[in-house]
Amino acid sequence: MGLSGGDWLRAIDFLADRFPTVRPEIWLQRMQDGLVLDEQAQPVLPDAAYRPHTRLYYYRHLAEEPRIPFEYTLLFQDAHLVAVDKPHFLPTVPGGRYVQETVLVRLKQALGLDSLAPLHRLDRETAGVTLFCIHPAERDAYHALFRQQQVHKTYEAIAPWRAELPAVRRSRIVQSEPFFRYCEAPDEVPGEANAETHITLLETLGEWARYQLSPTTGRTHQLRIHMAALGIPIRNDHWYPDLLPVADGDFSAPLQLLARSIAFTDPITGQARQFSSGRELEQVLKV
Repeated sequence: MGLSGGDWLRAIDFLADRFPTVRPEIWLQRMQDGLVLDEQAQPVLPDAAYRPHTRLYYYRHLAEEPRIPFEYTLLFQDAHLVAVDKPHFLPTVPGGRYVQETVLVRLKQALGLDSLAPLHRLDRETAGVTLFCIHPAERDAYHALFRQQQVHKTYEAIAPWRAELPAVRRSRIVQSEPFFRYCEAPDEVPGEANAETHITLLETLGEWARYQLSPTTGRTHQLRIHMAALGIPIRNDHWYPDLLPVADGDFSAPLQLLARSIAFTDPITGQARQFSSGRELEQVLKV
């Protein structure tokens, strides 16, 4: 929910005013229970000041939240950073139907780290390496690496083989319809390119191929959009180029996109860090 305008002193005052059918004492209880979070997935306490032009997230209690039968692998943990290898289908952070069934909540419970927050996010459908920060005061130092493009990320994807492809795809990605999808803006729409992906063919697999994708930017769904725009959508992508139905609890066709590795210099310790996924994409038989 966005926050903008108004004369509210506290976030809870905004919520009570914005949602008059919900009594203030209910919002108070929700905040005390840690169910209202900020953009960094940190709890918003009842005395938190109202801050315009930010977002709050309320994660309602789900009595029958479906179990996701896949587990993350802990790759690394020190006093500042946690790295995990995320499976397909498990969300990084709470949202929609999933609260407890997320990497963030499972990690908090397993490690006893209530302040843990994601440094970047993988789509629910994407597997691979993702990072979490332990101390809120250090979060911006890590975020600065992403803003300054000092984090080197590589992905692997299975997609249709195409003989000629550009080495780099640059475009402007904007929000589309429905609200959770994005698209490349038409050429006639003003605005600079905000998304760049380097593409390398790793091997051919008959009609399919395995590609290495190296984004220099981090737009939502960037790799999926760029591959679909090139006419080679990632295998089992049910969102791009077309939105296709998927039955609840159907784990039979994972998106063939894997965050293979991430490398950077830790801004807190000064140490070089590199983490790699031990997962593999499906084997597509050559024909």
